[in-house]
Amino acid sequence: MFAADPLVPAPHWTSAMLGNVPHGFFGRRGGVSTGAMASLNCGTGTDEARDLVLRNRRIAADSILPGGDIASVYQVHGRSVATVDHAVAMDDRPHADALVTATPGLLLGIVTADCVPVLFADTAHGVVGAAHAGWKGALAGVTDATIDAMVALGATADMISAAVGPCIGLSSYEVDATLLDHFITDDPDNDRFFRDGQRADRWQFDLEAYVAARLAAQGVRRIETLGLDTYARSDDFYSFRRATHRQEPDYGRQISLIGLVR
Repeated sequence: MFAADPLVPAPHWTSAMLGNVPHGFFGRRGGVSTGAMASLNCGTGTDEARDLVLRNRRIAADSILPGGDIASVYQVHGRSVATVDHAVAMDDRPHADALVTATPGLLLGIVTADCVPVLFADTAHGVVGAAHAGWKGALAGVTDATIDAMVALGATADMISAAVGPCIGLSSYEVDATLLDHFITDDPDNDRFFRDGQRADRWQFDLEAYVAARLAAQGVRRIETLGLDTYARSDDFYSFRRATHRQEPDYGRQISLIGLVR
């Protein structure tokens, strides 16, 4: 569902699987950035002034949990998970690719620009999580590690719901033999996530489906994939690959947030 209520400062997508848990997958609309970053750039790794990025993050947070602080991480394309109970300054963020919490009023935030954002919730036990899964992190098991960290806080895998948000789609994600070999070496059954590409020695990779399969393999029963292609939908999303193909000097990042009501 696309939330676009005029009372909400920034439009965002939500998942029925996460129910009434405050959450949102934001795109590039509804912020204060201009030019190539227009308009809801939430990535501090860009050349944009940090005060604009922080304003955009505040807009996003207030769209789903007014007044909630955002806890985030310095993302490194690995599988490390930070268990948090408060937000820290941007320069003090832990190096990780996922966060979990049982603290009400705290929002977990991860940023993406083609990689997969995954939001998790176990409402029965009051635990939520958020993960950033590029192909390296997905293969390394960042979603597995997120589930384990949630269980350590009291969640159970069969009570966790997960939503896989906007990411690069199958038709947009052409990869080479090296990447294919990484996945096939890990598990020969992973060949089901690849299709023949339009060029020799190239394949189309369904990263979204791979992440969903990893979730299911860990016992998560309620999974929704939003099916939103960040590369193809230039008006709605930032995309690293699209910016690279267009030889653009920089690109924005969209944020995905989830938290617990106070």
